[in-house]
Amino acid sequence: MTRVGFIGLGSQGAPMARRIVEAGHPLTIWARRPETVEPFADTAATVARTPAELAANSDVVCLCVVSDADVESVVMRDDGVLAGLAAGGVIAIHATVHPDTCRQIAARAIESGVEVVDAPVSGGGIAAAEGKLLVMVGGDDAVVDRVRPVFATYADPVLHLGSLGSGQMAKLLNNLLFTAQITVATETYDFAARLGIDRAAMAEVLANGSGGSRAAGVVAGSAFDLSGLRQVAATLLAKDVGIMLDVAARTGATEPPHVVDLAHATLAQFTDGE
Repeated sequence: MTRVGFIGLGSQGAPMARRIVEAGHPLTIWARRPETVEPFADTAATVARTPAELAANSDVVCLCVVSDADVESVVMRDDGVLAGLAAGGVIAIHATVHPDTCRQIAARAIESGVEVVDAPVSGGGIAAAEGKLLVMVGGDDAVVDRVRPVFATYADPVLHLGSLGSGQMAKLLNNLLFTAQITVATETYDFAARLGIDRAAMAEVLANGSGGSRAAGVVAGSAFDLSGLRQVAATLLAKDVGIMLDVAARTGATEPPHVVDLAHATLAQFTDGE
């Protein structure tokens, strides 16, 4: 069984890591705060003192942290993953980050004989616990084939989209569209109310009709109160929309103007609600 190291034991990463160890893979975990690893006391997981120590005991290291800076830190600091991972090892970047960050890390990693794949995920903690996450992978065919059995412990489907960075591109497009669809959903529910249709009843229609979307379900699930989503929008969605627009600018790709406008409208809703 592939030895796996896992860093990033948040609401999504923790159930991913638990699925790995419960599938029989030797698992090593590390976190900045000791309390983060305490829920794994009932598993066979080993707790490392540093990312380097984790990597030294791993064939594949999965990173499910939040930002580009987090990825760069745990990989390239003096006691980071690259300081411990042996040649032939693989770093799987599950965080949603800039494709260029993945390529820069890969350029450093190859000096040590280490491969990198980008593998951002979508679905949340519940999907991870059920083994039903979506993983969007970019990287060399042979390397992706090596890590696929690990990904399969918590994901279905695992989609290989092309070269390094393509997984991030797909995830960023997904999050741009999701952000835009929040405004589409909220405006539709408000319009329904003005027409005399109960919002909750309309949510049932969309849940079973061709006009439905994941965003429409999320808005309805929040009882049409977006305040609970404000922190997510202010951090994750705003970050991802910003990265997507930067990628477009760097590559010279024309942005989809209506989608971008709707995404900005969504982010403005959260800003205006503060």
